[in-house]
Amino acid sequence: MTGRRGADTGAAVGLPAWAYLPAAAGALFLLLPLVSILVTVDWPNFFPLITSESSRTALALSMKTAAASTAACVAVGVPMALVLARGSFRGRSLLHALVLLPLVLPPVVGGLALLYTFGRHGLLGQHLEVLGIRIAFSTTAVVLAQTFVSLPFLVISLEGALRVAGHDFERVAATLGARPTTVLRRVTLPLVLPGLLSGAVLAFARALGEFGATITFAGSLQGVTRTLPLEIYLQRESDPDAAVALSLLLIAVSALIVLAVHGRRLTGRVRGTR
Repeated sequence: MTGRRGADTGAAVGLPAWAYLPAAAGALFLLLPLVSILVTVDWPNFFPLITSESSRTALALSMKTAAASTAACVAVGVPMALVLARGSFRGRSLLHALVLLPLVLPPVVGGLALLYTFGRHGLLGQHLEVLGIRIAFSTTAVVLAQTFVSLPFLVISLEGALRVAGHDFERVAATLGARPTTVLRRVTLPLVLPGLLSGAVLAFARALGEFGATITFAGSLQGVTRTLPLEIYLQRESDPDAAVALSLLLIAVSALIVLAVHGRRLTGRVRGTR
C-alpha cells in the first residue's frame, strides 16, 4: 500500500485499496470521450478541415478575444483578489460570493444578464445607445461574455496565492518606510506571480472555450462574434468531420494550457522545498 510518513509518528498514511477502483472509473469516464474524438477524426483530411477559411477566422477571433478578456480579467481581477485577501470591510463576504457566482451560473443565464445590462434596451445599453455605442452582438460583447465567466478563475487563484504568501514580507517593507503602492509593486506581486500567471492562463482557457454566454449575448456572426466553439456547433450540423477536427484542435490547445499550469505549479513546489 502506497503512502507517506506522518510528521510526528513516522507511520505510513495510506489510501484504502477500494479507493483506486472508483478513481480509475472516474479517470476512464473522462478519458473515453477524448479517445472517441481521436478515433473519429478524419485524419487524411484533418489539416484541410482545420485550415478552412471559416475555421481560421473563428480560431483567430477566439485567440484575439480570449487574450483581450484575459487582459480585462487581470486589470480588474488583481485589485479584487487583493481586496478579498488583504481588505477588512463590511460586505467582503458578499463580494466573495459575487465573485463565485459566475462559476455556478449556467453560461446562458450569464449571457442573458449581460444582454439585459448592455443590450439595446438594457439597463446601461439604452443610455449607451443614445451615445451611438452598441455593445450587444459585437466583438466587444464576446470579450465581455468571456470576461464574465473567466474572471472568477483569476481572482480565486490569486486570492489563494495571497493568503498562502502571508503578510510578513509586506510588514517588513512597510516598517522600512515603503508606501503601500511600492509594497504592492516590489513585494506582493513578485511573491504571488506564479499564482497570477496560473490564474491568467486558466482565465484564458475558460474564455477560449466559452459558448453559452457568447451565443446569447453576442450571437454568431462570422468574423465578428463566431468564435471557435460556435463554429464547432454550427459545423456539427453541416459538416460533422470538420466539427470533430476542430473539437480535437480545441482539446489540444486546452490540454497544452492545463499542462502549462500544472508544470508551473510543480516548479513552484520544487522551488519552495529548496
